[in-house]
Amino acid sequence: MRGITLSLLLITAVPTSAAPGGDLVTLYTDLHTNPELAFAETRSAAILAAEARAAGFSVTEKVGKTGVVAMLVNGPGPVLLIRTDMDALPVPEATGLPYASKIPNTMHACGHDIHMAGWVGTARWMAANKAKWSGTLMMIAQPAEEIVGGAKAMLDDGLYAKFARPTHALAFHDSASLPAGQVGITDGYALANVDSIDLTVRGIGSHGSEPQNGIDPIVIAARIVGTLQTLISRENDPRQPAVITVGSFHAGSKHNIIGDEAKLLITVRSYDPKVRARLLDGIRRVAKAEAEAAGVPEALLPIVTTSQPSASTFNTPKLTATVTTALETALGKDRVVRIAASMAAEDFGAFSRDQPIESTIFWVGAQPKSVWDAAGGDIRKLPGLHSAKFAPDPAPTIRTAVEAMTAAAMSVVGK
Repeated sequence: MRGITLSLLLITAVPTSAAPGGDLVTLYTDLHTNPELAFAETRSAAILAAEARAAGFSVTEKVGKTGVVAMLVNGPGPVLLIRTDMDALPVPEATGLPYASKIPNTMHACGHDIHMAGWVGTARWMAANKAKWSGTLMMIAQPAEEIVGGAKAMLDDGLYAKFARPTHALAFHDSASLPAGQVGITDGYALANVDSIDLTVRGIGSHGSEPQNGIDPIVIAARIVGTLQTLISRENDPRQPAVITVGSFHAGSKHNIIGDEAKLLITVRSYDPKVRARLLDGIRRVAKAEAEAAGVPEALLPIVTTSQPSASTFNTPKLTATVTTALETALGKDRVVRIAASMAAEDFGAFSRDQPIESTIFWVGAQPKSVWDAAGGDIRKLPGLHSAKFAPDPAPTIRTAVEAMTAAAMSVVGK
């Protein structure tokens, strides 16, 4: 912590209002009411850009389509990247909140509105306390996290070449599995490799009463579904986490018709790059082998395509240890919990992947305490991220987010 005790400082100095956005909860409710989908975050980006300018940052907009980069150079020292994401989900809101989304079939169901409010609060605090730190802040508002394309878009647009190459990178994500006021952190792998697989199984159609005259793609696809699980149960080291889930199985049109094809939509998750490669190769091998076993001609073998790939997010041990100590000092050890790695996806890791950059993402509890207590800590009884009923408790969640992120930032750049 470089000689600074932050707990009292953060409790008394986290801003509750400042031009141009005013109160952070009001900012949050406005963002929640007006969500925007991936690469369409023009209003949200403009709000964050205006907030950063008002705080004293040099701001560039439209980086990676709708991204924002806010720079604050404050003497020699580390270059610290702090990221928020901005995009919402194509989900019709069912929270019943008075500030519910007014955009049809669009909702901040993953809490990126919380992230943006916390980002603004952090920018304000760091700018108002420049005497207490030295270095460069590189605060970015990233588009399109939900389709794992925004980080890549900003990097491809020359993020590091145009602005600065960070030495450290920080982000937080709200958590539906922790009560508001708590913070969770993971050492090492924090989020997973994710690949979406579209698998088209082709056969030869026939009348349902004459299956011998065709090759049934539904039977082949059903065998594939079962055999895919052996890639986990019999080919994967049980000490290496991995998941294959068939989320959709569509085939046929009528009771008595054997159709020409079946379509499977599959998600594949892992941490280790070698496990990832083996699973993807295994899916192709299983699909081809099951089709060949059923007599499918070579011209009709399954078609396997991969989309929306996202590599795992890794919390580097050195920075994670530093941030953990800072969080415990600022918030108290009882509010900081170690949590298991998640099989969810995030593209925050793209900012440090294959780069000599220390990087950490942590979790900020968002469930209202009353909801958490009623569930008895059983997260299966709680509305989760991406649920149409997910409703964070704004004030304590945002306050904790700002306290936590400023403490983490000061552990890197604080004097």
